[in-house]
Amino acid sequence: MAYHSGYGAHGSKHRARAAPDPPPLFDDTSGGYSSQPGGYPAPGADVAFNVNHLLGDPMANMAMAYGSSIASHGKDMMNKELHRFVSVNKLKYFFAVDTAYVAKKLGLLVFPYTHQNWEVQYSRDVPLPPRQDLNAPDLYIPTMAFITYVLLAGMALGIQKRFSPEVLGLCASTALVWVVMEVLALLLGVYLATVRSDLSTFHLLAYSGYKYVGMILSVLTGLLFGSDGYYVALAWTSSALMYFIVRSLRTAALGPDSMGGPAPRQHLQLYLTLGAAAFQPLIIYWLTFHLVR
Repeated sequence: MAYHSGYGAHGSKHRARAAPDPPPLFDDTSGGYSSQPGGYPAPGADVAFNVNHLLGDPMANMAMAYGSSIASHGKDMMNKELHRFVSVNKLKYFFAVDTAYVAKKLGLLVFPYTHQNWEVQYSRDVPLPPRQDLNAPDLYIPTMAFITYVLLAGMALGIQKRFSPEVLGLCASTALVWVVMEVLALLLGVYLATVRSDLSTFHLLAYSGYKYVGMILSVLTGLLFGSDGYYVALAWTSSALMYFIVRSLRTAALGPDSMGGPAPRQHLQLYLTLGAAAFQPLIIYWLTFHLVR
């Protein structure tokens, strides 16, 4: 009898273990956030989730890869055309940079308010290259910033499930066309204002291309912190770029000699500088607002 009783108890335990557990009423989402009292996510969990989402989205990675190929192809075509119509030695001046210059220039573009001396330095009537003069314009930062903007735009479109080669190509070409139109408008304004200076197309292209830095910061902040972060970054980068453009064009580009002319000409030069600066936030907003949702 004892043996039979033990067998029955063993069989009862076996059947109790074999019984399936009832399905949970709610899915367990505790693994996505750090545990906090009341079931709320830990501080900073949303930002960490956004960063992981940006880096782990396969669509975003594919969009960045395609954007990289477009940017590389466009860079090769641009170099080929420039070599046909432009002196290589003259173009090398605008790419004579080093790591220290790039770091300092990026800091100047983001926070230019404490910079004191804005004059371009000369040596034997020849302007010093950018790596020796922080105020000298360069084309390295605008070129790299444009490529980075295309990659970031592809990632943003991929995250929003709106990526396609046509849309990314249109985004890149629109950003390039706006800069070209701005340079042409500045050249026309310089001609009409009869400004006597050493301004060239490359100088204006460099100053116009610095806006890509602000565009990158605005889009990246918008992807991490939403539309509120985007508008805060847009306001900051736009105001900083406007201040930078006004000080650079009045001091470095136009030069002190061109400011000593008749009063009407000085007014035209001032309007040209202020107009070029005021136009920057509009272009930055137009080229970036559709990338942040």
